[in-house]
Amino acid sequence: MVRYPTTAPEELAEGGNRAVFTVGELSRALKRTVEEAFAWVSVRGEISGCKRAASGHLYFTLKDADAVLEAVCWRGTAGRLGLAPEDGLDVVATGRISTYPGRSRYQLVVERLALEGEGALLALLEKRKHALAAEGLFDAAQKRDSPFLPAVVGVVTSPTGAAIRDILHRVRARFPRRVLIWPVVVQGEDAARQIAAAIAGFNRLPEGGPAPRPDVLIVARGGGSLEDLWAFNEEAVVRAAAASAIPLIAAVGHETDVTLIDLAADRRAPTPTAAAEMAVPVRADLIDRTRALEGRLGAAVRRLLAERLARVEGLGRGLPEARGLLAAANQRLDERAPRLHDAAARPRRRDQPLDRDDARRGEERHGRGELDQPGGRRVAGGDLGGVEFEHPVGVELRPQRTPGLAQAELVGAAVGLRRAGVEVQHAPLRPRAQSRSSRQ
Repeated sequence: MVRYPTTAPEELAEGGNRAVFTVGELSRALKRTVEEAFAWVSVRGEISGCKRAASGHLYFTLKDADAVLEAVCWRGTAGRLGLAPEDGLDVVATGRISTYPGRSRYQLVVERLALEGEGALLALLEKRKHALAAEGLFDAAQKRDSPFLPAVVGVVTSPTGAAIRDILHRVRARFPRRVLIWPVVVQGEDAARQIAAAIAGFNRLPEGGPAPRPDVLIVARGGGSLEDLWAFNEEAVVRAAAASAIPLIAAVGHETDVTLIDLAADRRAPTPTAAAEMAVPVRADLIDRTRALEGRLGAAVRRLLAERLARVEGLGRGLPEARGLLAAANQRLDERAPRLHDAAARPRRRDQPLDRDDARRGEERHGRGELDQPGGRRVAGGDLGGVEFEHPVGVELRPQRTPGLAQAELVGAAVGLRRAGVEVQHAPLRPRAQSRSSRQ
């Protein structure tokens, strides 16, 4: 209890042995008295005139319908408040009353700051939600799909909570994957800063570095009240989630709990267990699906081959039989072979008159220019009886292997070659030795 002086002003004016204070001495005495009397108090009021100095200190006033109280929050404390003071917020500020001798005023040195009631929290949440939505942080066009089967899953949560145990158990049961945990506090004054730093830290991991870069992130926390989950409504956390280059799944609280990070994340899971189910598929289901697709692929290939085989067989039925085609050619060959042998074996004298039929046959056999490539050389064996010729310089008809070659056929061949534009020269025939009867 503070005791006030009871001496009357008249007695002070008459003098006495009381000390006279200087202004500084009185200010210091008042400071000690006020700080001892109000060493730890909580004050309810509305924030007004909030500003942050270049030094990092916060200055604002708390007001109600009856009075105004100056307040200051030093830089070291301001970073641990867990709540960013804003004009119009109804708060409960806790700290000590002190005086500022330079201006002869007293002020509240704030050590803690909390919103007054859940209604104030909801009002602040709605206001912040609209402000961040206006910046496009919640746009659906910015959402990205999670990979179908991530190799590494990153988790931002408390290492001692139930959320991490649920996630690890579910990942192990569905499809075992590598899980990296970035431990953070998920409630309290420093929670928002640690969560935002963890999200940014995962994104800074390089590809192929000593620590593998996650393919998907899960930010998780168990259930709680609005105050318990408030760190996930802080602007720093929301901006870190929206800026994450790694697809992010938010799993904060229960299904009915909605925080701002849920709106900024690429996907929202109602619980940490559901987040693990979104991150990895079920291995057994993948095996069954792969087998089903394999069976469908095999059936499709067999059906395609059967259709193509039926088409080929249908086209084959419209073609004549190869055996019938060869039979007609074999028959013609059988008919002409005796005639060829008879013509080759029949003797003919040099002075025998030309046979027009023989000449015509020679022209038909050799008159259409059965010549090799230019400059080539060919020996016509059976039909021409061993005649050699060259093209395009010219040919020379020379009986070789068949002395009895009909002269008419040679002439017919010459006629046909001349029609093809080939110069033909006849080699002189050596006189056949006369028989003994003719010499006599």
